[in-house]
Amino acid sequence: MIGFKKLAFFVGGAIFGSAGIKLLSSRDAKKVYAHTTAAALRVKESVMETVSNIQVNAGDILAEAKDINAERAQKQEQSVVGDSTEA
Repeated sequence: MIGFKKLAFFVGGAIFGSAGIKLLSSRDAKKVYAHTTAAALRVKESVMETVSNIQVNAGDILAEAKDINAERAQKQEQSVVGDSTEA
């Protein structure tokens, strides 16, 4: 009885597998794969545009931060020079 059950599962799996392969390789399935892949490529393109925009903005922010620090250092240097001439 157990041997028959295992054989039935094997045959059922083989039939299901064969039907699955046939289904997955059909023309309609290939169209679905193509549309899904095209959508994934559009998402990738959109994400890459967003990443590029973020990189540009981060570069602008970094440049502005460097300018702020340079101005601050210059003011601090002028303040230290002014204090030493008064003493």
